[in-house]
Amino acid sequence: MPSTAGSRILEGYRAPFDATAVKRVRELGGVVVGKTNMDEFGMGSTTEASAFQVTANPWDESRVPGGSSGGSAAAVSARQFVVSLGSDTGGSVRQPASFCGVVGLKPTYGRVSRFGLMAYASSLDAIGCFGSSVADTGILLHAIAGHDRFDATSSKQDVPNFQSHFHSVSSLESKPLKGLRVGLICETIDDGIDAGVISAIRAAALHFEELGCSVNEVSLPSFSLGLPAYYILAVSESSSNLSRYDGIRYGNQVYADELDSLYGGSRAKGFGSEVKMRILMGTYSLSAGYYDAYYKRAQQVRTIIRNSFKEALNQNDILISPAAPSAAYKIGEKKNSPLAMYAGDIMTVNVNLAGLPALVLPCGFVEGGHAGLPVGLQMIGAAFNEGELLRVGHIFEQTLENCRFVPPIVADDIAY
Repeated sequence: MPSTAGSRILEGYRAPFDATAVKRVRELGGVVVGKTNMDEFGMGSTTEASAFQVTANPWDESRVPGGSSGGSAAAVSARQFVVSLGSDTGGSVRQPASFCGVVGLKPTYGRVSRFGLMAYASSLDAIGCFGSSVADTGILLHAIAGHDRFDATSSKQDVPNFQSHFHSVSSLESKPLKGLRVGLICETIDDGIDAGVISAIRAAALHFEELGCSVNEVSLPSFSLGLPAYYILAVSESSSNLSRYDGIRYGNQVYADELDSLYGGSRAKGFGSEVKMRILMGTYSLSAGYYDAYYKRAQQVRTIIRNSFKEALNQNDILISPAAPSAAYKIGEKKNSPLAMYAGDIMTVNVNLAGLPALVLPCGFVEGGHAGLPVGLQMIGAAFNEGELLRVGHIFEQTLENCRFVPPIVADDIAY
């Protein structure tokens, strides 16, 4: 089937082989129904940067589903699919999961093979999972996880049976998470975060306490440095990865008499404005006069962030935060304000910089739309500890009362 990465430059392109993650799903009997919409090459937070169409949020069709994997999240939210795959470079699975009221999982870097994934930023990219429940998401992760000889960065770490963590509510003890240490990242519930989101996250923290957890606020002083470091590193890697789309090696070709004109014409016509801007920023960051000032310093910040998470997770079993600073906003609301859109990634990019796993699941609502808009809770764990995140997330989900995260447009069609 066509594989465009949401870009005109690949319009009509058909991949000659399946990605390892897709191949493993098919080998276990999964049916790949089709492709969903996304921001071009994963560069965006709303799915508005797709070269084809804008995807609507099933909770309110005037609002964005998030991005870049907004189509995958919206399809699961609308119950078109049970599960779906997406890529997460800086939150592209977790933020749309929050906006669309579904479960989204970004695995540890190396847990899932990236072979066959169209690269944006190779040191940050991860193939993630969407599901309408934690159990469904865990089943999909179990299907795609594991070492792959075609991806040198894939880990040889054993893959546990994630499904063993899912138990019915009736079998749970009165305090099923007794002794679990939960750290609420205080920088994520500060000024600039929507008040309704903060309220939902604090309510989630109280629910953890009801389940037997000890909850305390944790400070990560380097947290605010993650956003600028991420954007320097991501765009730098993208300027290299996307150089292959030149109209000769890959991509649709524009006729020209000279080679330089062919390259320039093919890329000018094939790439959208967001991709062009990020390639320019990345090339600038890697240029001889600015490498030390930007790229090298961003790598140093990345090490600081990784160490701060390691220290925090030595004192806590999991860390929690909002998955996004707000609920889903109107289509077009931030299209002409790229800095405001980039700032929306602040909750998620640090996890990619640290290479850690994170699970997002709906935990409440804020006012908006026809029946309120969902808010996602992000749970962050130690490297290769997806099993614990799924266990805790499943218990949290099963014991959360008076919350049914089904969009009004499909609720009447679903039997409970």
